Amino acid sequence: MINKKIKFAVVGCGHIGKRHAEMILRNPESELVGIVDVLSPTEVNADQFNVPFFSSIEELLASDIEIDVVNIATPNGFHAEHALSVLESRKHVVIEKPLALNKPDAEKIIFKALQVHRHVFAVMQNRYSPPSVWIKEMVESGKLGKIYMVQLNCYWNRDNRYYKQGSWHGNKELDGGTLFTQFSHFIDILYWLFGDIGNIKSRFYDFNHSELTDFEDSGIVTFDFLNGGSGVFNFSTAIWDKNLESSMTIIAENGAVKIGGQYMDKVEYCHVKDYEMPQLAPTNPGNDYGAYKGSAQNHNYVIDNVVDVIYNRASITTNALEGLKVVEIIERIYKYTNT
Repeated sequence: MINKKIKFAVVGCGHIGKRHAEMILRNPESELVGIVDVLSPTEVNADQFNVPFFSSIEELLASDIEIDVVNIATPNGFHAEHALSVLESRKHVVIEKPLALNKPDAEKIIFKALQVHRHVFAVMQNRYSPPSVWIKEMVESGKLGKIYMVQLNCYWNRDNRYYKQGSWHGNKELDGGTLFTQFSHFIDILYWLFGDIGNIKSRFYDFNHSELTDFEDSGIVTFDFLNGGSGVFNFSTAIWDKNLESSMTIIAENGAVKIGGQYMDKVEYCHVKDYEMPQLAPTNPGNDYGAYKGSAQNHNYVIDNVVDVIYNRASITTNALEGLKVVEIIERIYKYTNT
């Protein structure tokens, strides 16, 4: 173990920001040196972390605290602005999904990072789930053969318990939309496994969120993979009371597989030529926000990767270009709509 710990600060003390802080504290090679939130320390229960508290990112960056990495866990609409401030101060940055809410802002982040020679880590922690690691190997090894069809289904509950009055959730400028906030993880997995998509056709619906959000709650997207094969992505946050599933079914030359569960955390079907399914490690449970759940709790792997990259022991698991690509794909899905 290297003696010098990597010093982290976290901007945004909501559920995910606290998760980042907890994982930093658990890593023996990292140290939490500061947290930032626009709310008061009491409102965000900042005392639990026992580190300096700042009311703005400007105040943090102007302090004399030594910082190596700043984790951005603020509302989506602030990601680019905050990331650029961090990079301007010549510190590495970890950005919660999405990297930005549009391609030009994502490109500005990448350009600034190259200019100041600092790393940008895009948080897509679902890549670390055992079923994701397994299916990545299945696709890249060629065991499945040619990919024919892929169906991605994401059916979650997001109701007035989530879209609270005065919250940034549901606000178009700060949230971005259902694909940015809820389902960008799964678009990332789709791109990570199969590459870019084209021939996109989308339809969007707002079944029961017209009083809660500025955007759709459901959609159907069809597309072709540039590497061959076709796909469909069905999504909704209009599910009553609790999440239904996040699943991916792959029909391929040598067999078929389905990864299901609430967060694509279980292999539900695997029938592949000359292949025996191994026993996978259990998947971490989803982030529990009370009445609803989110993606798998794999932020510990994100922090581990940041430390390893800074110490030149590994490459970035999800780099800024991949984060940019997810933003660009979501923009195209929204652009090519029939509604």
